[in-house]
Amino acid sequence: MSNRVDEILSWYESEPPGVRMNLARLLNHGRLGGTGKMVILPVDQGFEHGPVRSFLPNPDAFDPEFHFQLAIDAGCNAYAAPLGFLNAGAEKFSHQVPLILKLNNSDALYSSDDPCPAVTGSVRDALRLGCAAIGFTIYPGSSFRNEMYEQIRELAEEAKECGLAVVVWSYPRGSGLSKAGETGIDVAAYAAQIACQLGANIVKVKPPTAHVEQKEAKKALDAAGTPIATLPDRIRLVVKSAFNGRRIVIFSGGAAKGLDDVYEEIRGIHEGGGFGSIIGRNSFQRQKSEAITMLHNVMDIYAGKAVAVGA
Repeated sequence: MSNRVDEILSWYESEPPGVRMNLARLLNHGRLGGTGKMVILPVDQGFEHGPVRSFLPNPDAFDPEFHFQLAIDAGCNAYAAPLGFLNAGAEKFSHQVPLILKLNNSDALYSSDDPCPAVTGSVRDALRLGCAAIGFTIYPGSSFRNEMYEQIRELAEEAKECGLAVVVWSYPRGSGLSKAGETGIDVAAYAAQIACQLGANIVKVKPPTAHVEQKEAKKALDAAGTPIATLPDRIRLVVKSAFNGRRIVIFSGGAAKGLDDVYEEIRGIHEGGGFGSIIGRNSFQRQKSEAITMLHNVMDIYAGKAVAVGA
């Protein structure tokens, strides 16, 4: 085990040995194993957005096994998905890549200002499938946020008793926020802090913008002279908000975009001290060979290697 992984695990000394073991499993797997950086393939979009929107751009993605194999061949640290997709391939692939079972999901067939995802899996499912961790989404800003906080507190307690790590998707959204505020720097930093306070071992948030949603937060930022103009500046603040950088914070890949835009964003996350990325649509909506090349380039950026524009 590398010195960097040992250092990261020391931040989780109060966690049960099984949790630390599974964190080590995630950190030591794949092309970035041992570096302290992570690139995870998440595929919950079939549930969240529907198969037509999610998989038609690359019809191979309709097959659950495609995603397991992509994560394995690309050398990702882990593969995360809802119960159905993991159930469809865990027996065949679980020994080749660490798995994260997403325990709650929403669908796009009903729209509400205040999201409230359903619990769609259990800790027992995660254990049966050989997972290293559970995943759970919270929506700070939703009128149902407290219900989600209580759900993840109970699930995290159960998961950790069983030795599973806990990954929290912390996505501000709801009637308490403006659209711009969902990714505003003060809100993103707050979302990371909330996930940590709820016991997350790994926190997933969206890359923040320079928008500041809360008046009091703007006063504090101005008084402290905290820079937020660039993406690296904002990533630093989000990471600092996660227990002064003592929790693993990874960033979503967002909507599908061109390769140069993907790499520019990854460079900003890396420069700001982010621990990695969790990249779904920008991976599986590409043909497999192109997706692997893209993921390898992302991993190279996190490893400190140069990746040319247009690569």
